[in-house]
Amino acid sequence: MKPYRIPFHIQANRIFLRPIIRTLFHILGHVKVLGRENIPFGKPYVIAMNHISIFDPPLLVSFWPEQPEVIGAADVFEKKGQGPLLSMYGVIPVHRGDYDRMLLDKVLAILKAGHPLVIAPEGGRSHEPAMRRAMPGVGYIIEHAQVPVVPVGLVGTTDDFWQRAKRGEMPNLEMRIGKLIRFPPMTQKGMERREARQRNADLVMRYIAGLLPEEYHGVYTGQAISPA
Repeated sequence: MKPYRIPFHIQANRIFLRPIIRTLFHILGHVKVLGRENIPFGKPYVIAMNHISIFDPPLLVSFWPEQPEVIGAADVFEKKGQGPLLSMYGVIPVHRGDYDRMLLDKVLAILKAGHPLVIAPEGGRSHEPAMRRAMPGVGYIIEHAQVPVVPVGLVGTTDDFWQRAKRGEMPNLEMRIGKLIRFPPMTQKGMERREARQRNADLVMRYIAGLLPEEYHGVYTGQAISPA
């Protein structure tokens, strides 16, 4: 596996991008970050978040105490405004629903190099607070990387955030960081292994649901795992 290195120009871009975006969020709304003590600083881990709108990744990335790597839907790179910003940060494109061995190798190389990695288990924006069911991708990463997952619940990042902010409402935004989730090595084979990946993906979402208001639980209503 080829060692993962962050290109110098991407590192330089992040030096000014993160504080600029962070400042914009402070100007537009009231931002609160809870649970920083749950971050395993200096170690590889997966950051799994709920994904409502385009505001989620920049909020998380700009306020995260470490500098995480991010994978995002390839089709977003084609959108004006969003695409150039993703490229500047160095977001890694993923084609939803496709098996991509090269992408998996890159993800594993990122984690092996000791970097945290952001993923939205739902596979895309829900455009409403209620969560959708996770795709098995995060379960696949958990299986192969054998690193812990940090669940993150984002509150207030609805599609109307920008319109509300422009009206001077100063919407409340919260990033709630949960405790580490650790998974044992997978021993199942064939179909049982695929089902186990999906169970792990669902388990991650249940922990995220436990960090969120009830109206955000969506398909995980009644299944949330509350923080201890």
